[in-house]
Amino acid sequence: MSERRPSRPPVEWPTLAMLILCYGTFVVGSLWASALFLPLGMVLTTLAIALQSSLTHEVLHGHPFRNQRLSDLTVFPAIGLAIPYYRFRDTHLAHHNDVTLTDPYDDPESNYLDPAVWRRLPRWRRALHRANNTLAGRLILGPALGQAGFMAADWRRIRAGDRAVLRGWLWHGPMLVPALWWMLAVAQMPVWAYLACAYAGLSILKIRTFLEHQAHARARGRTVIIEDRGPLAWLFLFNSLHVVHHMHPKLPWYRLPALYAENRDRYLARNDGYRFRSYGEVFRRYFTRAKDPVPHPLWPEG
Repeated sequence: MSERRPSRPPVEWPTLAMLILCYGTFVVGSLWASALFLPLGMVLTTLAIALQSSLTHEVLHGHPFRNQRLSDLTVFPAIGLAIPYYRFRDTHLAHHNDVTLTDPYDDPESNYLDPAVWRRLPRWRRALHRANNTLAGRLILGPALGQAGFMAADWRRIRAGDRAVLRGWLWHGPMLVPALWWMLAVAQMPVWAYLACAYAGLSILKIRTFLEHQAHARARGRTVIIEDRGPLAWLFLFNSLHVVHHMHPKLPWYRLPALYAENRDRYLARNDGYRFRSYGEVFRRYFTRAKDPVPHPLWPEG
């Protein structure tokens, strides 16, 4: 199936509208709503942080402007604190090599481990990984484990002399300045509450990434479709239709639902029927039960 590339407008207004909604929600949540009732402010701030991550994903794929530098500026304030934009950009674009999806080494977003590495882990780390392989564990432990692993891997690359990784982290400093200034000088919520919102924002994103990809002998069968049209699908900018995004990575988020609806049978044949009706189904099936083993089930044992 060839990628649908209609003539592109100078500005993709639906994405720009989502950016305005995101930052407006962030300001309302961290400022006025927090002053009125802190739990409400924290909920709004958390949703804004999660939405900015989804918008960051749109930006690194070339939206909402034709000029990539201008698009980058729309997510310049790192309100989620944790992930450097340029590291997310580089690792995510590498992830789009479908041939290596779920590979423990070559897919930067794989949740599987090499079975040989798994066998060498101490029991306490195996227990953490097993817990993290349930949806409940991914929500609670996932942000911390993911951030620790991500930073450790980048630190090894920096020590080995990878300047691109170092630049990605150095750029993160200036992007943190507006968020830290807001948190310390303007926001009407305690620092602990803002940090909790940042963690909760990452936690929400773990719902999307929990089963985006599965171990499968063929690359075409590794990427999921979740036919949800509710609040989470909107929060994730329909990246829940993940095989559609992987096949058309330059298509803006708001075109994905119609494209999927027009070609549903073809996409489900393409990914061998790896599909869920909704995120509600995902919660019911995997909240306390692991969907996959931690060691890659198709990886050589040697």
